[in-house]
Amino acid sequence: MSDKEKFEGFKQAIINENEEKYGAEIREKYGANVVEASNAHMKGLTQMQYNQSERLRHALEDALLSAINIGDPASEAAQKACDLHKEWLSVFYPHYTKEYHISLGEMYVSDERFRAHYDKLAPGCAEFLRDAINIYCE
Repeated sequence: MSDKEKFEGFKQAIINENEEKYGAEIREKYGANVVEASNAHMKGLTQMQYNQSERLRHALEDALLSAINIGDPASEAAQKACDLHKEWLSVFYPHYTKEYHISLGEMYVSDERFRAHYDKLAPGCAEFLRDAINIYCE
């Protein structure tokens, strides 16, 4: 199996896992067309784009930890984290809007699955990120 075939299988596995865990929920919330478009976008990602998303994710996590240590969601460090978050989101969702960004920040706090993901980085991280996003999008 070529590296390209392995990567195509990897992307399909991500889509399949997402569909299994969240398919019905996200289709109900966002509609089938949005979910299908998102899946098609994921299938179209190149290895380079995916690798960039991973670099951005790690940079975002590092920036969030630095910003949380400062403690101010309006700080330059927190706003840099939001900029990295926007870049990371744009890899997977190329139709970025401030409203979309804000709604994700709210979901990170209100949905325990996302809260747990961010709060693993640092206690209170989900709320800190939401607050920083709200300032970023003003």
